[in-house]
Amino acid sequence: MSLVVRQPGLLSLLQDPGRFGQHGIGLTTGGPLDREAFTLCQRLLGNDPACTAIEASFGGLELDAHTDTFICVTGATMPLAINGHERDLWTVHRVQAGDHISLGYGTDGCRSYLGVAGGFTVAPQFGSTATVVRERLGGLRGDKLAPGDILPCARVDQQRRLQLPPDQRPRYQHQLTVRVIPGYQQHHFNRLQQRRFFSSAWTVSQRCDRMGYRLEGPAIRCDIEGILSEGICFGAIQIPADGQPIVLLSDRQTIGGYPKIGAALSLDASRMAQLQPGGTVHFAAISPHGAHNALHLNHWRIQHMALRELPQERDR
Repeated sequence: MSLVVRQPGLLSLLQDPGRFGQHGIGLTTGGPLDREAFTLCQRLLGNDPACTAIEASFGGLELDAHTDTFICVTGATMPLAINGHERDLWTVHRVQAGDHISLGYGTDGCRSYLGVAGGFTVAPQFGSTATVVRERLGGLRGDKLAPGDILPCARVDQQRRLQLPPDQRPRYQHQLTVRVIPGYQQHHFNRLQQRRFFSSAWTVSQRCDRMGYRLEGPAIRCDIEGILSEGICFGAIQIPADGQPIVLLSDRQTIGGYPKIGAALSLDASRMAQLQPGGTVHFAAISPHGAHNALHLNHWRIQHMALRELPQERDR
């Protein structure tokens, strides 16, 4: 009982919420880049939040169903089709053995999450199934999905068909304001450099990936060239020698020695990972208290979203 990969698309990875508590032995967290879309996919399916799903970057994923189950796709606007018939995103759909599932290429946003009822059954490594290709860890063999890969999942015959109403779905645009909590190294950037950082429009470079988003704009200078390596949080904004900021994401290294002007609010760092190269980023300062409140409000919003129940689909 499984879904089988016919075409993996540009980059498709098995992900659960991430590999936490392992930085002490040098293992990266991994996990979904857009945690909100991943979480809503699991909620729509009625899954445990820790279930494993597919993160499809940029699109092109094709799967063949070898069992009866239910699927849901959230995140970027990638056209979903079952047996060639387009289906709604952010909606639970029934699939049957023999069905063909395909995702087109993203227009708004660039990361989608395809989940199945009960999640994919994958053996965890160091407490997680999250795939980190650089470390050859997680997923099926520590690598991206490939043609012919078998993704085990349970047969499910009955399932509530839930949908996130259109007015509650995230809107992925081509520019974003990212809120930044200033860091303890901020005083190494003088007033002019801080003003330049917060007032400039930054362009997402072609050199962006799951490890971090490199941005292009006016060079930011610091009065120190490097620091002793130290732990790095999700969203940390490093300023390397060329002065071009790097916002570090799920597959970031566990320690690093570049000065950091601050850290992006995790909500905004996740949303930034939906920007395609050429997208625009603006930075705005936020206090730790404001960041704390924003996280709690977002958690409350997701937990209280009014999901719509749809009628069961007829056998095809």
